[in-house]
Amino acid sequence: MSAPRKRETMWCVSMDRKSCFSALVRITAALVLLSLLFLCGCTVKKLENEKTKDIEFTVVAKEEIPEELKEKIEEGKENPVKMTYGDGEYLYIVRGYGRQETTGCSIEVKAVYETENAVYIQTELKGPEKGEEILEKATCPYVVVKIEYRDTHVVFD
Repeated sequence: MSAPRKRETMWCVSMDRKSCFSALVRITAALVLLSLLFLCGCTVKKLENEKTKDIEFTVVAKEEIPEELKEKIEEGKENPVKMTYGDGEYLYIVRGYGRQETTGCSIEVKAVYETENAVYIQTELKGPEKGEEILEKATCPYVVVKIEYRDTHVVFD
């Protein structure tokens, strides 16, 4: 006598083919609808960069930078830095260009302005001035800009 054959279990074993197919179609349709609902719930918000107004700002002297921010800058200044720090009264925006192999580099703040969704800051790394003495000494130039505090995204241009 041979051993009884194990029967595979499937949820539609007891249904006829037509009922099984119909159930599979309904389940597939339900999964597609659920996927569409999840996708509709996710949106991408485009950051509009059309300037609404210029923002008054102050370039902060190194001795006036808050201590906690100074420490964070020191930790990462060898690499390019794009950082913000808020204390509730002011928003500090930091832009560094990482390690430069000579002295004489500086950073120019070209613009700080507001759009509908964000604050934009445009900066430029400047080389040494014509006639300026240049030393073969590595530097890590950065600039800290202070504006009135606002809870918004900052975009570095």
